[in-house]
Amino acid sequence: MTTRVISKQSDVEDTNQSLAGSTRSRVPTPLERALGNAALPLIGIVVVLLLWAGASATVAKTLPSPSATWEASRLYVLEPLAKRGELDQGILRFTWYSLQRVAQGYTIAILVGAPVGFLLGMSKLFRGSFDPIIQILRPVSPLAWLPLGLVLFQKPEPAGIFTIAMCSMWPTVLNTALGVRAVPQDYINVARVLKLSRAKLLLEIMLPAALPYMFTGFRLSLGIAWLVIVAAEMLTGAPGVGGFLWQEYNALIYEHIILCIITIGVVGFALDRLMGLVEQRLRAA
Repeated sequence: MTTRVISKQSDVEDTNQSLAGSTRSRVPTPLERALGNAALPLIGIVVVLLLWAGASATVAKTLPSPSATWEASRLYVLEPLAKRGELDQGILRFTWYSLQRVAQGYTIAILVGAPVGFLLGMSKLFRGSFDPIIQILRPVSPLAWLPLGLVLFQKPEPAGIFTIAMCSMWPTVLNTALGVRAVPQDYINVARVLKLSRAKLLLEIMLPAALPYMFTGFRLSLGIAWLVIVAAEMLTGAPGVGGFLWQEYNALIYEHIILCIITIGVVGFALDRLMGLVEQRLRAA
């Protein structure tokens, strides 16, 4: 009797194992995962191109089709570094000009915004005095900051960098302040027991704890900086993606406008992913 029970139990276990093995999904290889990750975006791109082609052929006759856009813009893409004139250059050269301005304005925004955020988070006196001013300045449009920059600097180039810095610093300020206020009180109490200096408290406790919040602000600030550069170059006429877009709009060359829009989107996406990789490396370190 005991032998029969044991044999039945073993049969049940074998059946369960076979069922588990049959239902367990096969682990995809790295190549299969890469192909799967690339397939979905490609499907999305194809769908957008089909909708674009359909719209240009039906409801929006003045909208250039994808093929017409490529025919009119391929010189700027196939010769991306060519320079035929100040506003007749390859698309990568225009992008490089814009990225240089973004880098300068963004650096100023980080160097000013992070310390201001720490002061907002650590000092109730500073927060009570300046938080209302920050909330008033934060929603001001770049179209308002740029004329002020022209008044201050009398030149379009520094005015554009000033506009980028003023518009992009606020996410860094607010997220840094939020990160500082989110530091557990126990950490601060331990620092007081150990009698750490204010500099060590800031660098060894507050900064590492607030870093995830700060990087969220950095990513948002970078996106806004890239967004503002288009408006700044359009208004100043400086060579870059925005300046080229404005020139082609005035010339009614819609294919080049679409090229600029695609370039702005792709570069913005790449910048966001690059900042995400930097954040991952710092967290791992």
